[in-house]
Amino acid sequence: MTQISVSLGQASSKGRKAVNQDFHGALVPNGRAMSLKGITVALADGISTSDVSHIAAETAVKSLLTDYYATPDSWAAQTAVSTVINATNSWLHAQTAGTPSGEVDRGYVCTLAALILKARQAHLFHVGDSRIWRVSGGSLEPLTVDHQSMGMLSAAMGARQTIEISYKSVPLAQGDVFLLTSDGVHDFWTPAQVVAQIAAGDLQAAADDIVAAAHEADSPDNMTVQIVRIDALPTGPGGINTDDLTLPFPPIPNAGDILDGYEILRALHGNHRSHLYLAKAPDGMKVALKIPGSETRDDPEQLRRFVLEEWIARRLSNPHLLSAPPPLETPRAYLYSVTEYIEGQTLRQWMADNPQPSLEQVRDIIEQTVKGLRSFHRREMLHQDIRPENIMITDDGVVKLIDFGAAYVAGVQEAAPFPAEAGILGTYQYTAPEYFSNEAVSFRSDMFSIGVIAYEMLTGYLPYGTQIARIRTPRDRAALRYRSAQGDARVLAPWMDEALSRAVHADPYKRYETFSDFIKDLRTPSAAYQKRHARPLMERDPLKFWQCLSIALAILSIALAVQLSK
Repeated sequence: MTQISVSLGQASSKGRKAVNQDFHGALVPNGRAMSLKGITVALADGISTSDVSHIAAETAVKSLLTDYYATPDSWAAQTAVSTVINATNSWLHAQTAGTPSGEVDRGYVCTLAALILKARQAHLFHVGDSRIWRVSGGSLEPLTVDHQSMGMLSAAMGARQTIEISYKSVPLAQGDVFLLTSDGVHDFWTPAQVVAQIAAGDLQAAADDIVAAAHEADSPDNMTVQIVRIDALPTGPGGINTDDLTLPFPPIPNAGDILDGYEILRALHGNHRSHLYLAKAPDGMKVALKIPGSETRDDPEQLRRFVLEEWIARRLSNPHLLSAPPPLETPRAYLYSVTEYIEGQTLRQWMADNPQPSLEQVRDIIEQTVKGLRSFHRREMLHQDIRPENIMITDDGVVKLIDFGAAYVAGVQEAAPFPAEAGILGTYQYTAPEYFSNEAVSFRSDMFSIGVIAYEMLTGYLPYGTQIARIRTPRDRAALRYRSAQGDARVLAPWMDEALSRAVHADPYKRYETFSDFIKDLRTPSAAYQKRHARPLMERDPLKFWQCLSIALAILSIALAVQLSK
């Protein structure tokens, strides 16, 4: 079993109202969408003062059920759902603003409760006073808190240009039961009766009975309830090419051999982790074909990371990142990966050929690498192994970041977490110190690696030498001492040294907040630096200083003379 399995019961009624302004829906996808996105259950309740709020409720639910699955697979559930909810809220608010009255109470406004069941975790999203519950023993446990102030909604979809979204996640267990309800139900139900109805086993019958009981209890509102029971949870890795992991390993090929339609041209590289070949696709395109080595074949987690590289490359479109060609129409018979073939050299080779690069050459390489890395980070991914060997420079001078096998992908980690690593995924000299001290990592960790590479290209050595590998605790990290880049080997402007020292600061929160600030400071002194090192006018331009002083004294003398003459 590699996927979550659920049972559903849903019921909705207009009750005593003329129109049902509630809307609900659930989507149970197939295949990889199930592993990477999970199951979506959502309920929206339109406000009673509006004649168009039922449209808002329908829009909110339908947008979530469709657009959530269109977000990048690499995004975490919170990022993906929040993005969709915010976009829908903006549209609803704009629709209200375009009505003749423009009044919120008569506009496209509704509440929203949504549940994402992904892998072994439930992700809860909530706006307004619709609620999410969990059956706990013989009672109902509320998992959301209404957005209300003095009996009025304090947050709702479409009410304001920006929206307050409450989010939480809870672990799943087999047998868990969740309920989503509108206030027309939970304000008029008997919790013990609800639990008993669910315990009977037929969730659809329970949903129908809950709505009927609320109506009999004189509920004046629309009534909607959704019940979800967790029948089974994933027991194996999911998300990325799980079918491929069951394929046999191919024999080590020779030049001229055909592997699933790819013609092997020649071997490029080989070790105990992988064997890399230059190959030609049926359409004539040159590709890099990689086969797992002996060490990778014996380690299930290394195999997952092996297929992760092509999975990531296929979802990226940036000239400064490794890409992957579309897969062939025929299914693969063996386990391997295919990416674009880059004609050029590694940055390590380039550094050996250019031991004294110009400042402009260094800036250009760093700027191009950052352009690719930004695209990586926007998809909630960290590279985690940025080093000169993993940066390619093509024959045309285009810089490309490669090797995504060590990457952290929020959406994949959420769907099927990699276990805690026994060691550091990246190369010690370029890995941020927070990895060694087991502290939180972020985009600033990749920034550290970029800063180290810039430093090495300009100086020929590393900013912390071998100190990084000895770190074990936050105290060790704080004890790191930066080695100034203003050495004897090369005269480097103090402001550039300051930019480098900030990019590779031992404390990640003292590094740059954005890559653009780092790039800017590699070209010109920062405003803070200029302010701290501003020289007095007398030092910068003595003649101008004395001229200004003479003019000031002359003006003062005239003023005094005028004053004395009165």
